[in-house]
Parts: sequence; structure tokens; C-alpha cells
Amino acid sequence: MPPADLPTYADVEAAAQRIQGHAHRTPVLTSHTLDQALGAEVFFKCENFQRMGAFKFRGAFNTLAQFDEQQRRRGVVTFSSGNHAQGIALAARTLGIPATIVMPHDAPAAKIAATRGYGATVVGYDRYSEDRAAIGQTLAEQHGLTLVPPYDHPGVVAGQGTVAKELIEHTGPLDTLLVPLGGGGLLSGCALAARTLSPACQVLGVEPEAANDGQQSLRAGRIVRIDTPHTLADGAQTQYLGNYTFALIRKLVDDILTAPDAGLVRAMRFFAERMKMVVEPTGCLGLAALWEQPEAWRGKRIGVVITGGNVDLARYAQLLAQD
Repeated sequence: MPPADLPTYADVEAAAQRIQGHAHRTPVLTSHTLDQALGAEVFFKCENFQRMGAFKFRGAFNTLAQFDEQQRRRGVVTFSSGNHAQGIALAARTLGIPATIVMPHDAPAAKIAATRGYGATVVGYDRYSEDRAAIGQTLAEQHGLTLVPPYDHPGVVAGQGTVAKELIEHTGPLDTLLVPLGGGGLLSGCALAARTLSPACQVLGVEPEAANDGQQSLRAGRIVRIDTPHTLADGAQTQYLGNYTFALIRKLVDDILTAPDAGLVRAMRFFAERMKMVVEPTGCLGLAALWEQPEAWRGKRIGVVITGGNVDLARYAQLLAQD
């Protein structure tokens, strides 16, 4: 059974009011070169220009801003490979809330450093042998902290939905919306906004080929769990969707596509060379999916969410240098 308190578009609207003046209203950019190649109009919602470099700040701030006084005093704990970690850390600092973040030892060094730089305490773990959710739950119980998971939370979902709300308010109705998919907070929130603001829009999630648990789940009609996948898209290395996110995705999303890691590198290079932007691999999933079946988009108005730009610069240079 889906949770009884599934967020609605009204929650997305409330989140937009809550984050106003705290989160950036990020730009929507286009590429004439890409539009010509695809025979389409593509609008990129550039969350790589968001505070802390990714969309995750929206859901984090929306959720923490609703804490009561006792929750604020005791603090928040979460688990994340990087962007949600930074989002919670920055939102917590802004609101004066202590933050503890459970992060994998192999998370990009830049993301770990930024999380600590925002004032959070980082607790490391091995993503291939330890359960991050169990670690977070234990810390919450031991220290009286409020656990805010990276995607399976109504406040997080509603906050992430403001991405598509802003995009469609800027572009007008879209034919297709492509949204990267990890745990599903962004996709489910964006689907809530798209179904209200552009009802005829086809809403598509995009996962790495090696991490297609969401695609399997949508087609099976139940949450499918996989082993921790190996992919460049560290923000999409989730093993399964959440109860909130799966319920919304099953109800509102048309399909889930996949993209290979090679396509992510190609997209990173395109963004750098043609659009002068640093985009992390997970943020490249939408563009990589467009290239996988270019004939499918001709004549359409397409929104693509770029999730973030937080990538280790040494690794970024290495990937761009690949032939």
C-alpha cells in the first residue's frame, strides 16, 4: 500500500514559498547546436548553478524549515553520497541546526570537503558492505536526531518538485520532461509539478544502465532492489526506490529510460565545450538519453533537468580527456 500522506502539487507550491529567498531560481539555458542536431527545442534547467551546486538544497531546506524547536536544537542526520549531504549541511547551517552526515568513504573528495565546510559532522562507511540507512537510524536513536533520508520523504519530494515548477513557468507547456533518477525524490516531485502545469507532458526518468532498479520497478509494479551498482553517476547509485517515490512514479511517470556511462562522458564534454558548464555525471543523464534515441524527439519541446555540478576536478579532467 502507498503511504497515506503522499505529497501533492499543493505541497510543491508551499515548498516554493518556503525556499524563496534561500534557494536560487536557476537559469534555463538552450543550445542551438543541439536543437539543430535533434530537430527539437531543448530547455536545460541548470541546477548546477543552485546553492551548493545541486538541486538537493531545495528539498533539504524545505524539510528542515519545518522542524519544531526541539528538532532544531537536537539536530538532523542523513545519509548521502554527496549532494543531499551538502544540501542538508548548508540548509542546517542556514537555519542554525546541527547536522551529522553519513557518507561513503569513496564519495568524491570535493563533496566530502564541501559537506564538512558547511559545518556538518561526517561519518564514513563502506557503501558496498555497510547499510547507510541502518547507520543513520542508529545515530538518530542514540542522539535524539531527526533522520531526513535523501529522497523518501514528503518534504524532500515537495522541495525537489520546485525544479519543474520553475522550468515550466519559464518555458510554458512541454512535450517531454527528462529527469535523472536515483532514489526518485526529484523525479516524483517534478512529476507532481508537470502533471499540474503541463498536463500533456510526457514525464520520463533516466537512470544509468547499470543502475536501472527504477526501470525494473516501474515495469514490475513493485520496488525492485539491486546490488550497489558501479557507474560514473554516483548520485544515482541507489539500490531501490522509496515507498513515497515509487508510489508517485508509478502513478505519474510515463517511462524510465537508461543511458550508458560513455554517454555521460560525452554529455559532460558537450556541456563543457558548447555550453561552458561544469556538470557532474549524474547531471548528464538527460542529455545522454536524448542521444540514445535522437529520432524520437524531432519536433518536440523538451525540458531536461541538469541535477548538479559537484564533481572532483581531477576526475573531471580525466574523464574529459578520454578519447
